[in-house]
Amino acid sequence: MNTDRAIPGAGRPIRLLTVLDKMIIKDLFKTVVSVLTVLVVIIVSRKFIKVLAQAIEGNIAGDTVMALLGLRIVIATTTFLPAALFMAILMVLGRMHREQEMAAISSAGGGVFTIYRAVFWLVLPLSACAAGLSMYATPWAEAQTQKLMHQDKENADIRGISAGRFSEYSGGELIFYTENVDVSGKMQHVFVQNKQGEKLGVVNARNGRLEYLPGGLYLILEHGERVQGIPGQKDYTLEAFQEYAVLVEKKTIAFVPPTEGLPTKQIWGSADTREIALLQDRLNAPMGTLLLAFLAVPLAKSAPRGGVYGSMLIAFGIYFAYANLQRVNHSWVISGKVPTWLGYFWVEALLLTVGLIMLARLYSWKWIVLKLTGKVNP
Repeated sequence: MNTDRAIPGAGRPIRLLTVLDKMIIKDLFKTVVSVLTVLVVIIVSRKFIKVLAQAIEGNIAGDTVMALLGLRIVIATTTFLPAALFMAILMVLGRMHREQEMAAISSAGGGVFTIYRAVFWLVLPLSACAAGLSMYATPWAEAQTQKLMHQDKENADIRGISAGRFSEYSGGELIFYTENVDVSGKMQHVFVQNKQGEKLGVVNARNGRLEYLPGGLYLILEHGERVQGIPGQKDYTLEAFQEYAVLVEKKTIAFVPPTEGLPTKQIWGSADTREIALLQDRLNAPMGTLLLAFLAVPLAKSAPRGGVYGSMLIAFGIYFAYANLQRVNHSWVISGKVPTWLGYFWVEALLLTVGLIMLARLYSWKWIVLKLTGKVNP
């Protein structure tokens, strides 16, 4: 007589992802990508118009424009990833509520924690991605953006030169004209009028170029003649030269890395209030991703006839209040109105409290306590 008994669950493969998990993850991922793409395109396009305007004016080189576009995309992706995930969860779960899919899941024994498990299979990797973007990619992109803008500012004078057009510098005290400018910025057949006090100088040179030297930006002229004197008087200086330098701009441009572009390892453990606020701002990206996802699940629950997106209007109000509190709190930390040890964490705690209140409104505190203590089936 065989006395062996079948062990419940014996031989069943352990599955980390159920069919429901895969369905929700797939829908969420596609929606996140779509929403994030739309947000990034809208925001980057608005800022890119300003970049194009500067490129048209000659303040930014054409080669720099595409590099700036890529860097802006990295920065915008980091900024709007939490918002895109928040909106995606509201849209996907809201549709499931309206189409009675949530009712079917509940009748099969699935509850709110079943939904949370499926949602956080995607949220956790995205929060790790947000941490990487915020802590490393975005500071690098900010630093590279400012470096490119600085390099273009240095070369703006050279790009502003146009053959057949008079160019003014030093408040109109220096005026020069060139017949031709090659691709390297070297000018041919240059005419210069330079005013120094009452004296007026006129220079004709075969070649010329703009070059940064100690003391400022100089116009280097080659193989020419110079006439200098006071108009109306006969005392003039005439000389021929092989090379002659004219000061164009007295200032020198020094590159100062922006605070937003400082590496995270450099500001980690810093005692400077501004750098502490910056570090907390970077840590806020993954924390905000997790907490907004936690809040979105109860917010997405709506009645079948509750509208297209149910509680979307309330969700937008909560998100904009949260985003504005972050910006205001940044200035509060820097000004000392909020202690640095508290920083952004009170904003995150407030968002977590709102999420718990939303859960309690839908399922009651008693149900949540019973659920956490294991007295209610999953």
